[in-house]
Amino acid sequence: MDPSKSYLLPMARLGNGSKGQKIHLLTSHFRVNFTNVETQDFFQYSVVIKYEDGSPVEAKGIGRQILAKVQETYQSALGSKNFAYDGEAILFTVGPLPRRKLDFNVLLEDMSSTRTAGTNGEDMKRLRRPNQSRTFNVEISFAAKISIQSIKGGALQGKETNHVQDSLRVLDVILRQNAAKKGCLLVNQSFFHNDVKYFSKDYEGVHLCRGFHSSFRTTQGGLSLNIDVSATLLVKAGPVGSYLLANQGVQDPFSIDWKKAERTLKNLRVKVITTNNEYKITGLSGLRCKDQTFIWKQKKGDGDVEEVEISVFDYYKKHHEIILHDSAEFPCINVGRPKRPPTYIPIELCHLVSLQRYTKALTSYKRTNLLRESIQKPQDKMNVLNTALKNSKYNDDPMFQECGVIIGSDFTQVEGHVLPTPNLKVGYGEDLLPRNGRWNFNHKKLAEPATVTKWAVVNFSARCDPYKIIEDLVRCGRMKGVNIDYPFPTIIEENPQFKDAPGSVRVEKMFEQMTSVIPKLPNFLLCILPERKNSDVYGPWKKKILVESGIVNQCMAPQRNVNDQYITNILLKINAKLGGLNSVLAIERSGGIPSVMRVPTIIIGMDVSHGSPLQSDDAPSISAVVSSREWPLISRYRAFVRTQSPKVEMIENLFNRVSDKDDDGIMREALRDFYSSCGRKPEHIIIFRDGVGESQFNQVLNIELDQMMQACKFLDETWDPKFTVIIAQKKHHTKFFQGNRPENVPAGTIIDSKICDPRNNDFYLCAHAGLLGTTRPTHYHVLFDQIGFSTDDLQELVHSLSYVYQRSTTAISVVAPIRYAHLAATQMGTAMKFEDSSEKQSIHSGITTSEPVPVPPLPKLHKNVETSMFFC
Repeated sequence: MDPSKSYLLPMARLGNGSKGQKIHLLTSHFRVNFTNVETQDFFQYSVVIKYEDGSPVEAKGIGRQILAKVQETYQSALGSKNFAYDGEAILFTVGPLPRRKLDFNVLLEDMSSTRTAGTNGEDMKRLRRPNQSRTFNVEISFAAKISIQSIKGGALQGKETNHVQDSLRVLDVILRQNAAKKGCLLVNQSFFHNDVKYFSKDYEGVHLCRGFHSSFRTTQGGLSLNIDVSATLLVKAGPVGSYLLANQGVQDPFSIDWKKAERTLKNLRVKVITTNNEYKITGLSGLRCKDQTFIWKQKKGDGDVEEVEISVFDYYKKHHEIILHDSAEFPCINVGRPKRPPTYIPIELCHLVSLQRYTKALTSYKRTNLLRESIQKPQDKMNVLNTALKNSKYNDDPMFQECGVIIGSDFTQVEGHVLPTPNLKVGYGEDLLPRNGRWNFNHKKLAEPATVTKWAVVNFSARCDPYKIIEDLVRCGRMKGVNIDYPFPTIIEENPQFKDAPGSVRVEKMFEQMTSVIPKLPNFLLCILPERKNSDVYGPWKKKILVESGIVNQCMAPQRNVNDQYITNILLKINAKLGGLNSVLAIERSGGIPSVMRVPTIIIGMDVSHGSPLQSDDAPSISAVVSSREWPLISRYRAFVRTQSPKVEMIENLFNRVSDKDDDGIMREALRDFYSSCGRKPEHIIIFRDGVGESQFNQVLNIELDQMMQACKFLDETWDPKFTVIIAQKKHHTKFFQGNRPENVPAGTIIDSKICDPRNNDFYLCAHAGLLGTTRPTHYHVLFDQIGFSTDDLQELVHSLSYVYQRSTTAISVVAPIRYAHLAATQMGTAMKFEDSSEKQSIHSGITTSEPVPVPPLPKLHKNVETSMFFC
């Protein structure tokens, strides 16, 4: 960023909206007060834990045990102070400790993480220890003083003061410590109990575990405790062999895919049932237990050590007198540390410990069933939150008592307003008024129907009747005004001999078949897949079609009952991809929002995808920007997708000057496309950004917005468009309820007071009708507004943009440009996959280099599809 430029900060609130019918709601915030007793400030201390020999303690999780022992042993030296420890390197007290620096030695006995039963020489030495105790040195030194007045004097009155976030961090650490003492798994500010009553049934070895989120928030109404139901996926505890059978859906161990098993087990923790000690899995042995050998340093009677090569199976039989019944034919679990000799343990002696998160990709079966388990109706969720708050007993926590915190037991009451439903236009200019965020095309024509000619159907071994699908598609299309010719008469069926080949091979063979039957490439392809999710054909197919061939296409994975509703949903996607529009907003035709429809305006949605958990850490992130075209429409978009550095959230290539005259950044492409589609340069630029937290707001303004402004100036130094920047957040924990009424809040409900930010310009919008579970509102933050929207106009625009999503007949939970950006990033990421870089990473794992890994560029879309809504 240019140091001569002023540093931008998020704008302050200008006022509240007034449109719509008022509604009284409850929210998952609980009022926080302080006792009248005068309390001391928070004191922050650094914590350094070392072994006796001075080496640092690297094992995670042991710090809390050590600090608990310090508090138990040295109460007097600590001045009888309670403290809140963050589990790593910081603790907080209310008032100071007796000295600025304190040193303690503590003895931990019966440490569960100490190894005692492996198969390398180091472990043999540990076997001879009379007990498993160890001494640690703990150094506590003063780091900072944090004023509690920033909360008592500001946050309680609904004001954001300096250092209030530091004080809130202390309170959040107290919440985490409270949960840790109860034996919970901590995931940021979400806490999960090790109790089967919170577990779903297991699906392929995976449970859904319900817990709760708890954090302090400053709001216009004062300080509040925000509580919400959380869920995480856990690996089913118990025998490793049983878990692998369930995970892979096989009946006997001889059917287990051990390469897949190794990927699944890596980094999970196991307990050895013969010693009760825990280890982290680093891999599997290359040979079967009865064949895998190691060098056993056996002590002889004269004191000499004899090196004996022995199999793991025989070692346990001779040395430990353990007869293995179910391990001989299978690999061993390797729990050796990286860069050290392997330590092998037979698989039947290993049990997965509880409360371990499952972070791998989900199969369709897992995803469907676990999603169903996570659904909670509003009243059920309120009851769970009440119970969670009661069971937490926060008001009895000694740290909260020392700082005078009292947490109320009632849901906070808020007032919202339900915005009028946007009117839609469909075929022949006919009006269509949605009801509670939903509509249908029964007896209606699409607003701008496309024509489908010269098209073909390919079938990747799906068990269905393609001819019936064709008949239904043609019939439903013509009912909706879409002129669909019949396709080429020959359906290209996959050759059965390639059914089990890799996805890329199947796609190439299918193309060879197609071109042998159809000499000229079709205008449109319908691709029938056997599975909805995780199909190994989908990615290679999209790459072949979008990058190499440039054919508009639609994939479908029909289930047994293909009804007209399913066919209509497919038709909506096809129409949008071929350049049609299914419905438009009435205000697009009438100019209803002057700042957008009467002044050339481009609307931009931005998102960054960081790939799946299975991708390597070097796999590039994918940034996607979608921009509106054919102004004054705000229903049609084009996507621009690029790769960027792994795990980087800020979009790096919005402006990329390559010479005095050339910029090959995304923003320039979007601006040129807008001009080519409507013949005007935009005077207003409205940006919707997804996927960033509050700590990154300043970066959005001073990095991303700055790049976009530079791109405009680089195109035309005299051009000075006005910008508005809005962040959309879905990953928050505020929910709304209609008191004693069982249903969700109505579609179009806005809340912009009381529980909103005390200083910044934000609001919550429930644009959609929550049919399953409890509605999750989107939290919008208006960071920057040169255009000068009134609060009502801006809220109406955001609400309306939830109704222009061409893939469905419902309002969606977030504005369509953001959803499109997410779809574009995900689809191109799936198409590319970056197999080569992932393979290199696995080959060179453990080797570090100071040189940055080059980011492979994303292949350009074929010119025939680059302006289409291919992501629909």
